Amino acid sequence: MTPGAWRRIRAIAWRHYVALKRSPHRLFDVTLWPLVDIMLFGTLAVYASRLSDSGAIVIGYVLSGAVLWHVVYQSGIGLATGFMEETWTRNLINVMVTPVSEFEYFAGVALFGAAKIITGVGVAAVGAAVAFSMSIGDVGWALLPITAVLLTVGWAIGMFVIGLVLRFGSGAEALAWGILFAVMPLSGVFTPVANLPGAFQPIAKALPTTHAFIALREAVGGGGIAWSELALAFALAVLLLIGAGAFVVQMLRVFRRRGYVTRYA
Repeated sequence: MTPGAWRRIRAIAWRHYVALKRSPHRLFDVTLWPLVDIMLFGTLAVYASRLSDSGAIVIGYVLSGAVLWHVVYQSGIGLATGFMEETWTRNLINVMVTPVSEFEYFAGVALFGAAKIITGVGVAAVGAAVAFSMSIGDVGWALLPITAVLLTVGWAIGMFVIGLVLRFGSGAEALAWGILFAVMPLSGVFTPVANLPGAFQPIAKALPTTHAFIALREAVGGGGIAWSELALAFALAVLLLIGAGAFVVQMLRVFRRRGYVTRYA
């Protein structure tokens, strides 16, 4: 990477930092929302544990899933809304006439999004530790590859949403949240996908997040690192990211060829 490219990436990240600094209410997604999730799913887990013989393991499954789901959520939302920020402020045409390449732009948004991911997941982890005495660090070394898979999936979802916004306009922006909420139950975040209706199980098994959360429950349950599940999750996540990248490139070509930029001028 050339020094000029790195400067442009930092400039994009700084632009989004300044926008966030001037609109602190945008911190809701990385502060209050993670705490709401932890309180909601944590209380459900405590209630479920009292109705079963599993006890603390149920709380561990649910809260670890809730914390790590925010890796997917924050990375996907961070990338998608980072791009949508340009459409909301009618700044997209200005970005497109600068020397910033598509890769540099996405890298800058992802760099800024990394800080939001750390904040959001950190708030969720602290909330789980303080309110329910559950430490995500108890997962052990399996936490690193699981997080890497979930981060990749979040970026892929964010890129897919950007492609849809480029093609269909601002009406597709709701999918930034809608797709994530659809993927969440299909991924078996809290329970095995065997509990899903039969028609949805093949879809769930094709998702990399499903296998990542299987590996998470294995680690929480004391079974060590489920390398086979993680290998499958990683392979599926890479394929998903490549597909999402190709989709964005194609939609960007359509966007330029048909002059859709006038929607945001």
